[in-house]
Amino acid sequence: MSTDALVQGLQALLRAGDTLWWGQATAEPLTLTRALVEHRHALARGGRLRVFVGIGVSDTLRPEQADVIDFLGYCAAGPHRKLAQAGVLDIVPSHYSHLPGLIEGGVLPADVVLLQVSPPDDQGRYSLGLVHEYLPAALRKARVVIAEVNPAIPWTHGSVYLTADDFALLVDAEHPPLSLERSAPGPVEQAIAGHIAALLEDGATLQVGIGNLPEAVLSALHGHRDLGLHSGAVGDGIAALAEAGVLTNARKSLDAGVGIGGILMGSERLRNWAHRNAGFALRETGYTHDAQVLADSHKLAAINSAVEVDLTGQVNAEVVGATYVGAVGGAVDFLRGAARSRGGLPIVALPATAKGATRIVAQLSGPVSTPRSDAGLIVTEYGVADLRGQPLSRRVRRLIAIAAPEHRADLERQGHALLRQCGASFH
Repeated sequence: MSTDALVQGLQALLRAGDTLWWGQATAEPLTLTRALVEHRHALARGGRLRVFVGIGVSDTLRPEQADVIDFLGYCAAGPHRKLAQAGVLDIVPSHYSHLPGLIEGGVLPADVVLLQVSPPDDQGRYSLGLVHEYLPAALRKARVVIAEVNPAIPWTHGSVYLTADDFALLVDAEHPPLSLERSAPGPVEQAIAGHIAALLEDGATLQVGIGNLPEAVLSALHGHRDLGLHSGAVGDGIAALAEAGVLTNARKSLDAGVGIGGILMGSERLRNWAHRNAGFALRETGYTHDAQVLADSHKLAAINSAVEVDLTGQVNAEVVGATYVGAVGGAVDFLRGAARSRGGLPIVALPATAKGATRIVAQLSGPVSTPRSDAGLIVTEYGVADLRGQPLSRRVRRLIAIAAPEHRADLERQGHALLRQCGASFH
């Protein structure tokens, strides 16, 4: 389809005031999103459009597009940080598990959904390819569904499939799918990964976040056996574990034999592994982040990251300095689920320092993304602080012990003052 024909097709379907949704990160339908922003003035018809954004991988969205487009989203990760820095990204500080309900209740409107789908199977079913997450909820509410078919997108098993009749417009993709490559882990990431690997038992069910640190953790698990998967994000490290025979999903209490994920965020290797793989399925957020599903998962190890952790166990995963960089996301959902899971491990992992500054702090510099009541195990390169069931005095001691040595004396002084304010003292 020519560019002119695509724009004309979009013009016929979009209305001023529409809110548009699409898959985040590697699931972005580039042919459609690039046409949208390039021709936004014509498509907005003298009004404005609104876009819900998640994690960014491409450079599609830029601050100057706020002349016609209102940006809102649950996070500001990747290139979308520039939107936050420019003050044009309105953050929805929501638990990830709440997003489907907010969509279905109309609090977050979903008028138009843009998709990147696989070619159909022999039954004419188009797979959502790389993502389910909150898109099925948006699909149930949308007035218009527009898709691009990309032959490089894997046909994946899932709970939602579409047929040609479901699309108001179906075009061929003009761009290869986005890939997310990770750099080799450094010594700090390797040390953290080693501590976490030592905590995990054979047969554990894994939930991991995104980034170099989670990938380092996965690389450290090749000596384990019969691991399972129930996660939001799925990266190349999961494919490597499966191909090595470590990730079998054999001991899972739910979905035995099948790894569950919300989005594939990796490279061609991951896409090839997932293609027509009956041992893997994508599910929507209402399942991947469901409290009871997580609680019922066998030895759920929830491994998430943070910007900083204070001496009582409060976690900031959203703001660095004055810039919104992260999200509330699904961390609390998974940490609470792991805490309820029999043999589960609610883990928050982070390097002890960033640019010389301590990330174990007396007072957070940003919001409380995870309350201290949900704190489990905090891991840095210096060790593990198990905060479960611990009083404030022991939490302070244990967190100082995993801070960088050069910051411990100062943290101890601040810890004494903090405990005095709480009517407690070091023991």
